[in-house]
Amino acid sequence: MKLMNAYEGRFIKRYKRFFADVEMLTGPDAGKLITAHCPNTGSMKGLMQEGSKAIVTLSDNPDRKLKYTLEMLAPTGSLVGVNTSLTNKLVHEALLSETIKELSGYKNIKPEHKISKETRLDFFLSQHPTLPDCYVEVKNVTLKDESTNAALFPDAVTERGLKHLNELYELQLTGARAVMLYIIQREDIDYYTVQNVIDPAYAKRAAELKNLGLEIYPYQCKLTADEIKIDKLVPIK
Repeated sequence: MKLMNAYEGRFIKRYKRFFADVEMLTGPDAGKLITAHCPNTGSMKGLMQEGSKAIVTLSDNPDRKLKYTLEMLAPTGSLVGVNTSLTNKLVHEALLSETIKELSGYKNIKPEHKISKETRLDFFLSQHPTLPDCYVEVKNVTLKDESTNAALFPDAVTERGLKHLNELYELQLTGARAVMLYIIQREDIDYYTVQNVIDPAYAKRAAELKNLGLEIYPYQCKLTADEIKIDKLVPIK
């Protein structure tokens, strides 16, 4: 996925969750301090290092209050995608191109599939020549253990994530495929593992359900200053 009107700056701080101050280095506001929209509801643990490289995009929508969007940070020199609103778009693009081999062959790809009055899962795949219908939930991964080069999820307690695990398992019991797809928006990792200190309940349930047949696929992204795309499957430990 190409990022239009992408420019570089220095990250200063994030505040009130959805605001980020960035000192611009390139683009029409070079040399100025701007406030960008931060489209990430998570903790962004380990990413908010003052002075680190930031990539922002400039919107041409005149009605936007904040014309810039924070897209990536590089706290340790390697780019990390922080715009979680892009994650499902990246997955949809990868499903259509069959980059995610484990989910290829389905003729019908439906985003935001409603499974109950209260819940939608990210994708429903159907019409495969040999495989059953497939439910897919997507999670964005940015946290890294610097001592092991492991990508970790979650970076905060996630009751919603635990709910999705249990819902997928219930769907699996009906004979459908149930898939957790972890999209790792950074290149400087060697494998994926569940974070069992921040949210031990999620970690325990994920391990239990993997043993019961829940399919778990951590896919790593490739990032440049103006493009993000899903690249390859990484090992699970």
